[in-house]
Amino acid sequence: MPRKALALAGVFTLSAACPAACTAADTTPPPAAATAATAAAAGAAAAAATGCLASGDGYLRARVRGSLDLDINWRNDEMECSGGPRPDDSGLRVSIAGPAQSDGRRLRFVFGIVGAAEGAAAQQRPTNLTVIFEGERRLFATQGDDRCTVDALTQQRTGPLGGPTRSWRIEAHGFCVGPAATLGGDARLLVTRFDFAGRIDLRDEARKE
Repeated sequence: MPRKALALAGVFTLSAACPAACTAADTTPPPAAATAATAAAAGAAAAAATGCLASGDGYLRARVRGSLDLDINWRNDEMECSGGPRPDDSGLRVSIAGPAQSDGRRLRFVFGIVGAAEGAAAQQRPTNLTVIFEGERRLFATQGDDRCTVDALTQQRTGPLGGPTRSWRIEAHGFCVGPAATLGGDARLLVTRFDFAGRIDLRDEARKE
Protein backbone atom coordinates (compact mmCIF):
# COMPACT_ATOMS: atom_id res chain seq x y z
CA MET A 1 0.00 0.00 0.00
CA PRO A 2 1.39 3.52 -0.79
CA ARG A 3 2.92 5.33 2.17
CA LYS A 4 0.36 8.15 1.86
CA ALA A 5 -2.57 5.72 2.02
CA LEU A 6 -1.06 4.04 5.08
CA ALA A 7 -0.80 7.38 6.86
CA LEU A 8 -4.45 8.17 6.13
CA ALA A 9 -5.71 4.73 7.00
CA GLY A 10 -4.31 5.15 10.51
CA VAL A 11 -7.04 7.69 11.23
CA PHE A 12 -9.72 5.07 11.13
CA THR A 13 -8.73 2.76 13.95
CA LEU A 14 -12.21 2.05 15.26
CA SER A 15 -11.35 1.04 18.81
CA ALA A 16 -8.50 3.22 20.11
CA ALA A 17 -7.87 2.58 23.81
CA CYS A 18 -7.90 5.67 26.01
CA PRO A 19 -4.94 6.01 28.42
CA ALA A 20 -5.84 5.97 32.10
CA ALA A 21 -4.76 9.59 32.36
CA CYS A 22 -7.51 10.74 30.02
CA THR A 23 -10.27 9.40 32.29
CA ALA A 24 -8.85 10.40 35.64
CA ALA A 25 -10.83 13.15 37.35
CA ASP A 26 -8.99 16.38 38.02
CA THR A 27 -9.46 17.06 41.71
CA THR A 28 -7.45 20.29 41.76
CA PRO A 29 -9.78 23.15 42.81
CA PRO A 30 -10.16 25.82 40.11
CA PRO A 31 -8.55 29.19 40.85
CA ALA A 32 -10.82 31.77 42.39
CA ALA A 33 -10.40 34.01 39.36
CA ALA A 34 -11.61 31.37 36.90
CA THR A 35 -13.48 33.00 34.03
CA ALA A 36 -16.86 31.99 32.57
CA ALA A 37 -15.03 30.72 29.50
CA THR A 38 -12.93 28.38 31.67
CA ALA A 39 -16.04 27.07 33.38
CA ALA A 40 -17.74 26.47 30.02
CA ALA A 41 -14.70 24.58 28.76
CA ALA A 42 -14.74 22.39 31.87
CA GLY A 43 -18.41 21.62 31.29
CA ALA A 44 -17.72 20.68 27.68
CA ALA A 45 -14.93 18.35 28.77
CA ALA A 46 -17.23 16.64 31.26
CA ALA A 47 -19.89 16.17 28.57
CA ALA A 48 -17.31 14.73 26.19
CA ALA A 49 -16.44 12.06 28.77
CA THR A 50 -19.89 10.52 28.25
CA GLY A 51 -19.45 10.34 24.49
CA CYS A 52 -22.01 11.53 21.96
CA LEU A 53 -25.28 11.08 23.85
CA ALA A 54 -25.88 10.74 27.59
CA SER A 55 -28.33 7.94 26.74
CA GLY A 56 -25.43 5.96 25.27
CA ASP A 57 -27.10 5.20 21.94
CA GLY A 58 -25.23 7.47 19.57
CA TYR A 59 -23.63 5.90 16.50
CA LEU A 60 -22.36 6.50 12.99
CA ARG A 61 -22.12 3.91 10.24
CA ALA A 62 -20.90 4.86 6.79
CA ARG A 63 -19.65 3.11 3.67
CA VAL A 64 -16.95 5.18 1.97
CA ARG A 65 -15.38 4.41 -1.39
CA GLY A 66 -12.93 6.26 -3.63
CA SER A 67 -9.53 7.60 -2.63
CA LEU A 68 -10.01 5.53 0.54
CA ASP A 69 -12.22 2.50 1.08
CA LEU A 70 -13.64 2.63 4.59
CA ASP A 71 -16.44 0.97 6.49
CA ILE A 72 -17.11 3.19 9.50
CA ASN A 73 -18.85 1.80 12.58
CA TRP A 74 -18.48 4.23 15.48
CA ARG A 75 -20.17 3.79 18.83
CA ASN A 76 -21.39 6.39 21.27
CA ASP A 77 -18.47 6.40 23.72
CA GLU A 78 -15.84 6.97 21.01
CA MET A 79 -17.69 9.82 19.30
CA GLU A 80 -17.81 13.58 19.71
CA CYS A 81 -21.11 15.11 18.63
CA SER A 82 -22.38 18.64 18.18
CA GLY A 83 -24.84 20.47 16.00
CA GLY A 84 -27.32 23.25 15.59
CA PRO A 85 -28.77 25.47 12.88
CA ARG A 86 -26.95 25.82 9.57
CA PRO A 87 -25.08 29.15 9.28
CA ASP A 88 -27.71 30.52 6.90
CA ASP A 89 -30.56 29.10 9.02
CA SER A 90 -31.70 26.96 6.08
CA GLY A 91 -31.81 23.72 8.07
CA LEU A 92 -29.79 21.79 10.63
CA ARG A 93 -26.12 20.91 10.82
CA VAL A 94 -24.82 17.78 12.57
CA SER A 95 -21.13 17.21 13.28
CA ILE A 96 -19.82 13.79 14.34
CA ALA A 97 -16.15 13.00 14.98
CA GLY A 98 -14.69 9.57 15.59
CA PRO A 99 -11.94 8.34 17.92
CA ALA A 100 -9.07 10.77 18.44
CA GLN A 101 -5.65 9.31 17.72
CA SER A 102 -2.63 9.86 19.97
CA ASP A 103 -1.10 12.23 17.41
CA GLY A 104 -4.23 14.40 17.30
CA ARG A 105 -5.66 13.07 14.05
CA ARG A 106 -9.39 12.47 13.84
CA LEU A 107 -12.03 11.95 11.16
CA ARG A 108 -15.13 14.16 11.23
CA PHE A 109 -18.37 14.09 9.21
CA VAL A 110 -20.48 17.24 8.94
CA PHE A 111 -24.02 16.93 7.54
CA GLY A 112 -25.93 20.03 6.47
CA ILE A 113 -29.57 18.95 6.17
CA VAL A 114 -31.57 21.42 4.10
CA GLY A 115 -35.07 22.27 5.29
CA ALA A 116 -34.84 20.29 8.54
CA ALA A 117 -36.52 22.05 11.44
CA GLU A 118 -36.10 21.73 15.18
CA GLY A 119 -38.01 18.76 16.60
CA ALA A 120 -39.62 17.79 13.29
CA ALA A 121 -39.37 14.51 11.42
CA ALA A 122 -38.45 14.77 7.73
CA GLN A 123 -37.92 12.70 4.61
CA GLN A 124 -36.01 13.14 1.37
CA ARG A 125 -34.02 16.17 2.48
CA PRO A 126 -31.11 17.42 0.30
CA THR A 127 -27.89 17.27 2.30
CA ASN A 128 -24.46 18.84 2.04
CA LEU A 129 -21.64 16.59 3.28
CA THR A 130 -18.15 17.53 4.42
CA VAL A 131 -15.54 14.95 5.48
CA ILE A 132 -12.64 16.42 7.44
CA PHE A 133 -9.31 14.73 8.21
CA GLU A 134 -8.39 16.71 11.30
CA GLY A 135 -4.66 16.93 11.91
CA GLU A 136 -3.90 16.35 8.22
CA ARG A 137 -5.41 19.49 6.70
CA ARG A 138 -7.48 17.46 4.26
CA LEU A 139 -11.11 18.18 3.54
CA PHE A 140 -13.61 16.60 1.16
CA ALA A 141 -16.88 18.40 0.41
CA THR A 142 -19.83 17.89 -1.90
CA GLN A 143 -19.88 21.70 -2.30
CA GLY A 144 -23.62 21.65 -2.66
CA ASP A 145 -26.69 19.80 -1.39
CA ASP A 146 -27.63 17.95 -4.59
CA ARG A 147 -25.34 14.93 -4.15
CA CYS A 148 -26.56 13.51 -0.85
CA THR A 149 -30.02 12.85 0.57
CA VAL A 150 -31.34 12.12 4.05
CA ASP A 151 -34.03 9.49 3.47
CA ALA A 152 -35.51 9.71 6.94
CA LEU A 153 -34.88 11.94 9.95
CA THR A 154 -36.34 11.81 13.46
CA GLN A 155 -35.70 13.88 16.59
CA GLN A 156 -36.23 13.27 20.28
CA ARG A 157 -35.88 15.89 23.02
CA THR A 158 -33.13 15.18 25.55
CA GLY A 159 -31.64 16.88 28.57
CA PRO A 160 -33.22 19.55 30.80
CA LEU A 161 -36.46 21.04 29.48
CA GLY A 162 -35.82 24.48 30.97
CA GLY A 163 -33.16 27.07 30.21
CA PRO A 164 -31.95 28.74 27.02
CA THR A 165 -30.54 25.57 25.41
CA ARG A 166 -32.70 22.88 23.84
CA SER A 167 -31.02 19.57 23.04
CA TRP A 168 -32.28 16.93 20.64
CA ARG A 169 -31.21 13.42 19.72
CA ILE A 170 -31.24 13.46 15.92
CA GLU A 171 -31.23 10.23 13.91
CA ALA A 172 -30.86 10.11 10.14
CA HIS A 173 -30.46 7.58 7.33
CA GLY A 174 -29.28 8.50 3.86
CA PHE A 175 -26.98 8.12 0.89
CA CYS A 176 -24.93 10.05 -1.66
CA VAL A 177 -25.03 9.71 -5.44
CA GLY A 178 -22.09 12.03 -6.08
CA PRO A 179 -18.66 12.27 -4.45
CA ALA A 180 -17.19 14.74 -2.01
CA ALA A 181 -13.96 16.14 -3.44
CA THR A 182 -10.93 18.03 -2.20
CA LEU A 183 -10.86 21.71 -3.05
CA GLY A 184 -8.34 21.01 -5.79
CA GLY A 185 -10.44 18.15 -7.15
CA ASP A 186 -7.49 15.74 -7.06
CA ALA A 187 -9.17 13.20 -4.74
CA ARG A 188 -12.75 12.06 -4.18
CA LEU A 189 -14.76 10.10 -1.65
CA LEU A 190 -18.23 8.67 -2.26
CA VAL A 191 -20.28 7.94 0.86
CA THR A 192 -22.69 5.43 -0.60
CA ARG A 193 -24.61 5.01 2.66
CA PHE A 194 -24.71 6.71 6.06
CA ASP A 195 -26.72 6.19 9.23
CA PHE A 196 -26.23 8.13 12.44
CA ALA A 197 -27.66 9.22 15.76
CA GLY A 198 -26.12 12.42 17.07
CA ARG A 199 -27.03 15.57 18.94
CA ILE A 200 -27.99 19.16 18.21
CA ASP A 201 -28.12 22.00 20.70
CA LEU A 202 -30.21 25.05 19.91
CA ARG A 203 -29.77 28.25 21.87
CA ASP A 204 -32.15 31.16 21.87
CA GLU A 205 -29.26 33.63 21.65
CA ALA A 206 -27.84 31.93 18.55
CA ARG A 207 -31.20 32.00 16.78
CA LYS A 208 -31.39 35.79 17.16
CA GLU A 209 -28.13 36.37 15.23
